[in-house]
Amino acid sequence: MKYPNSLQNLIECYKSLPGIGEKNAERLAFATLKFDQEQTEIFSKSIKEVKEKIKKCNICNNLTEDDICDICKDNNRNKEIICVVENTKNLILFEKANIFNGKYHVLEGLISPLEGINPEDIKINSLINRIKEEKIKEVILALTPSIEGETTSAYILKLLEGLDVNVTKIASGIPVGADMEYLDPLTIARAMEGRNKIS
Repeated sequence: MKYPNSLQNLIECYKSLPGIGEKNAERLAFATLKFDQEQTEIFSKSIKEVKEKIKKCNICNNLTEDDICDICKDNNRNKEIICVVENTKNLILFEKANIFNGKYHVLEGLISPLEGINPEDIKINSLINRIKEEKIKEVILALTPSIEGETTSAYILKLLEGLDVNVTKIASGIPVGADMEYLDPLTIARAMEGRNKIS
């Protein structure tokens, strides 16, 4: 049996999301069909607004609706420490763990020559400029413990040679190859508290 075109189109839209297969897409489409008019309007408005309003912070690359994100605007945060993360999802993990009160820098990826991602393809240059301009005293490398994460950390470390800045790395407790996205706040907190100096 073939679904009506509008329903099939909705199923195809859900299938385009990561981790959503045919069955889940059908389930989500049928759940959407049960929305009342108000829910439907909220749902469609949310999708439209997120595309129109969300942009990258001009300073740290975090997601925001303004030119500068709330974290960069916050004068109560320690301006001398930058925690370097791969993406905004990882930044949110540290914020939820509530154990870091400095600033962040989102690289928007990791160096991976096999995937064609080189240092100039991610936000490393803007990180180095920030470290110099903002007189940063400590850089915490909080990258996924993978080959790509290690390669990126080593590259950043090389660029920071000769600068008067401590470079630390979040501690073990995060398994090698683990995706930061799936770690619980306690593991994140322990890793941050036990970070090791690497320069």
